[in-house]
Amino acid sequence: MRTNPKERNAEERIKNFNEVCFGYDEKEAVEESSRCIQCKNPLCVKGCPVNINIPGFIKAIKEGRFGDSARIMENNTNLAAVCGRVCPQESQCEGKCILGIKGEPVNIGKLERFASEYERNIIIEKPKQKNKKIAIIGSGPAGLTCAADLAKLGYKVTIFEALHKPGGVLMYGIPEFRLPRHIIDEEISNIKKLGVEIKTNVIIGKTISFEELKETFDAIFISVGAGLPYFLNVEGENLQGVYSSNEFLTRVNLMNAKEFPKYKTPIKRAKNCVVVGGGNVAMDSARAARRLGSEVTIVYRRSEKEMPARIEEIKHAKEEGIKFELLTNPVKIVGEKKVNGIECAMMELGEPDSSGRRKPITIPNSNFIIDCDQVIVAIGQGPNPLLVKKLNLKTEEGVLIVDENQQTSDPKVFAAGDITSGASTVIKAMGDAKKAAAAIDKFLNN
Repeated sequence: MRTNPKERNAEERIKNFNEVCFGYDEKEAVEESSRCIQCKNPLCVKGCPVNINIPGFIKAIKEGRFGDSARIMENNTNLAAVCGRVCPQESQCEGKCILGIKGEPVNIGKLERFASEYERNIIIEKPKQKNKKIAIIGSGPAGLTCAADLAKLGYKVTIFEALHKPGGVLMYGIPEFRLPRHIIDEEISNIKKLGVEIKTNVIIGKTISFEELKETFDAIFISVGAGLPYFLNVEGENLQGVYSSNEFLTRVNLMNAKEFPKYKTPIKRAKNCVVVGGGNVAMDSARAARRLGSEVTIVYRRSEKEMPARIEEIKHAKEEGIKFELLTNPVKIVGEKKVNGIECAMMELGEPDSSGRRKPITIPNSNFIIDCDQVIVAIGQGPNPLLVKKLNLKTEEGVLIVDENQQTSDPKVFAAGDITSGASTVIKAMGDAKKAAAAIDKFLNN
């Protein structure tokens, strides 16, 4: 029987931003790791975008070699504590676990978190330095992963970050109740120990030009993420009280608006908040708003089965008293200067569309209004088109075109993450970044 770690009580956790899951203690970790049958052909590894030796680190936990377990993971990732918290394991490693065919898969994500926390301060053996310099634009999960892999190979790596803190989406996008700030700081600190330099408050195209970087560095890796929010394009979207999820979460997470006026960034604490969307960002926005004191309703145009959010996040949202209006689509935001409601139409599902999910179809004469004084739009985001344009690289539908080695139209420039694929997952960005690091090493050696 699967062992699940303890969690904070829902009534307690909606009053603060403390981490929801307590994680395993040693006894629980050993108990859960003992369920792994150590397959000869471990499909779980194939389901992991960074190919962590999952049977290996789990076996080490089972045998009580917790430090060894952490070091086994470090061979493939420098962000294990992050991955153990935010990766969609149910559709990746755990989704491939043999035990899941007839029962419950091994709780790989929580075991990864346990092992990573057992040994946080890694002893770094710096490799022999090579006379090559690499610039990395963006300090999110892709940028940090590529930087760590290249630094381990002896390259001098400099990361350029536009914001005042490194971490990218890990820092501004994911709330502390899912990913505490000190975990990100510790992971970044270990990457700095490899010799990676991080320069913050640097905007490419303004503080320094892309051409200057190309003249100064031997190779460039771009991983600026998806900073352009998508909107509904309905009437009333410019009313006071309408936020994009990007702005809302950045204010709460990076700029500490949750502690206003101690910190200078204000944010609206609504009485009734409606969050539009069904992904992890929508769940993060809804759960953050709930902690700010709002009654929260999530509006999503398909059914729960089609929701792209993690099952765990949906479960937590429901436990925290968040309402779900499913098969519901916003058609208008109501109000004069400020939001006082959102008009929605009811939907039914037709045949699958290009996404593979059943297409929502409006039911005639089904409109109704949800009273609210705040609307957060969380329907996706894409790369910043102004930045993409300044890079002067080949693009398609707003993202950079890369080959199988993450190389762009300029042989010297590589890219990964949301700027090459649109909004995706942390672990997918990390997997592509590892591929890019290997390709950059090959490119420079040739």
